[in-house]
Amino acid sequence: MGNMATRQAYGQVLVELGGVYENLIVMDADLSKSTMTAEFGKAYPERFFNMGIAEQNMYAAAAGLALSGKIVCASTFAMFASGRSFEIIRNSIGYTKANVKINATHAGITVGEDGASHQTFEDLALMRTIPGMTVICPCDGPSAKELIKQAVKYEGPVYIRLGRAAVPIFYEESEGIEIGRGSLLRDGKDVTVIATGIMVSKAVAAAETLAADGVSVRVIDMHTIKPIDGEIIVKAATETKGIVTAEEHSVIGGLGSAVAEVTAARCPVKMAFVGQNDVFGESGKPDELLKKYGMTEEDIIGAVRKIL
Repeated sequence: MGNMATRQAYGQVLVELGGVYENLIVMDADLSKSTMTAEFGKAYPERFFNMGIAEQNMYAAAAGLALSGKIVCASTFAMFASGRSFEIIRNSIGYTKANVKINATHAGITVGEDGASHQTFEDLALMRTIPGMTVICPCDGPSAKELIKQAVKYEGPVYIRLGRAAVPIFYEESEGIEIGRGSLLRDGKDVTVIATGIMVSKAVAAAETLAADGVSVRVIDMHTIKPIDGEIIVKAATETKGIVTAEEHSVIGGLGSAVAEVTAARCPVKMAFVGQNDVFGESGKPDELLKKYGMTEEDIIGAVRKIL
């Protein structure tokens, strides 16, 4: 079905939403061509604000606008949103329950050549610790559009993690995707792989490879990290021999930790974790970095075999 970057989907859906919500404001920290908010700026210049390289100020201003009755989508790279602006997001947006959607692009190691300073592995962990914050990580363009539409309609703070690189498309826009509910992409009885973001396509590819060897793998797209879908996790833990989580994020505090919290409390099961293993990245081609740091189809296959 082709490829699309989730940041590209974000830019497209913003223009559509601008015609639906007259009180929608879009803000950017001088990265609008990269985050794709520039398209909204062209269509609705009176509702677009380039706040400059001042991310903390942008999110503080976003909170003020939201508390004045606006819906605000405020964008920058994930490193600057979750890292540099964490305290402002926590106190001005999270604590006040401001209606701000933090659309953070260029997350994970696939930022590539920008190097360790821009490769965010901590953002899901940080954002899901903020009380009341909804945390979303779409796997493709159509699901990103649908989840962003739902996030804008939802009253309250939302963190949406978006990527730089084009990724395979799995969903039709009309398909039922819902914040807070994981999506079963492939059924299986031996092991379950729960993936998020760009790792969903790698999980599906791994399942197809393993099927040729007689291993039946269930694949779940966990696009919502918080609130996480406990029921689909418990069902997988009950019906398969173990769970592998796969994320373009640290194995500490992200999807793997969120899934483990559910299984530990409700249905203990064997688990393995595919992700960034407590190390910083480096500058390089995205595919080379994913291979070096253990976030490939082959790494998922190895984790499934470890469970078995």
